[in-house]
Amino acid sequence: MWKEFVNSISKEHHFKDPASRFEITQIQKELNVELPEELAALFNETNGVFDNWNCPLIWSTHQIIKDNLFYRNFEGYRDIYMPFDNLFFFSDAGNGDLFCYAILKNGNIEKNDIYVWNHENDSRTWVAASLKHFIEGWITGKIDI
Repeated sequence: MWKEFVNSISKEHHFKDPASRFEITQIQKELNVELPEELAALFNETNGVFDNWNCPLIWSTHQIIKDNLFYRNFEGYRDIYMPFDNLFFFSDAGNGDLFCYAILKNGNIEKNDIYVWNHENDSRTWVAASLKHFIEGWITGKIDI
């Protein structure tokens, strides 16, 4: 479903092998978060979505863990940014800004809303109602940050 959806918008993206159950479980274990169903479904088809230059539209499971842990644990950011523990990053804009879900209670992501974190002013702004709307909006340029 996800591969067909992305291909219906753009032929300039490619896919990896599906993420393994272990890789998906590692996200949940390392970041103490339950994946949204829509993102888990995407990972069951492909471990990330990448453009022709291999830049990710949706990060791989490995990059999700690595980058979320970096932002949550980097001491130098504590003085200039609000905490990142309530954000679940899964993509970037290529300019330092990151796309994320909001983690609400006890590691649950209760809404499919997508936000962008602005690295210059630490704002967190709603950009899409779901992963599907994010992918379509970002590829087509309807989402502009």
